[in-house]
Amino acid sequence: METFESLVRAEFAPKNTYLNTASTGLLPARAVDAMKAGVQSVADGRPQDMFADVEAARAAFGRIVGVSDRRVAAGASVAVYSGLIAAALPAGAEVLTAEGEFASLVNPFHVRGDLKVRQVPLERVAESVRPGTALVAVSAVQSADGRLADLDAVREAARTHGARTYVDASQSAGWSPIRADAYDYVVAVAFKWLVCPRGVTFLVVPEDLGGLTPVFAGWVAGEEPWDSCYGPVEELAHSARRFDESPSLFSYAGARHSLGLIEELGVANVREHDLALADRFRAGLARLGHEPVPAPGSAIVSVPGLGRRQAELSRAGVELSDRAGNLRAAFHLYNTRTDVDRLLDVLSG
Repeated sequence: METFESLVRAEFAPKNTYLNTASTGLLPARAVDAMKAGVQSVADGRPQDMFADVEAARAAFGRIVGVSDRRVAAGASVAVYSGLIAAALPAGAEVLTAEGEFASLVNPFHVRGDLKVRQVPLERVAESVRPGTALVAVSAVQSADGRLADLDAVREAARTHGARTYVDASQSAGWSPIRADAYDYVVAVAFKWLVCPRGVTFLVVPEDLGGLTPVFAGWVAGEEPWDSCYGPVEELAHSARRFDESPSLFSYAGARHSLGLIEELGVANVREHDLALADRFRAGLARLGHEPVPAPGSAIVSVPGLGRRQAELSRAGVELSDRAGNLRAAFHLYNTRTDVDRLLDVLSG
């Protein structure tokens, strides 16, 4: 039986100290091989059925977040799905968000112009839900600094006041377990912690499809896609597939294998691995006299004031991000204690 470490080492061999999964996850060898095969099949004039890869990826994501694949739409970006949800709200509806949220999650609500978008500090989201709030949109883990939302409290507050919940799991899916059926809508890009190619995003909707109108539906959204190529689609898919974007097939050819790896490793095991490394880094920062943004239980560690050192670290072969002035380190399944110690060594000068 393969161990966690042996599975990972068979798939990843970074050439540097890569601690930037919060920006882009590394691709496993199995996904790279699948994408190469897909591209080659088209070059050879014998395109393989990559729509089957879309369905396999949809089902795998559903298993990872604990819902039926009938509730999972397959697309390419969070912004498109935020726009879909924004389009379903009546004029004047109140949308509650956290301050400093990632733009793709919240901007579509702002640009409508006729919604009341209210922003509050992350730690006050749950207590700020009130009568008349139509939707609460929040990231499970904040992109800029790794802070975790109190999703249980948000869910309960939303239920109390009859609001829907929209959770962005882009910075958590893959390392932090989530039960998507606890919320109305859950969205996640897969090119970060789910180690998929860019161009893969999933949206989970309720069993009743959440009152959404498939405003961008094309032929792939038909119940019988190949019979829906011309003219209006006569019968939309009876599942969340009616909210599919036309898929980036090469990306999905790789995604099914990336998601398969996450399933093999187990999200709970990935979480334990990632948090051990993050805590090791926090302990090292304390010895160096630095204090990160408080985010206990997060695989993302952000250090105020050190973002300016990102370019220096990159030249030393250590890849991180500069976000909102913070030096943001993201620890994932392919990282090791040696990576943490290398980062601390460079920071110490």
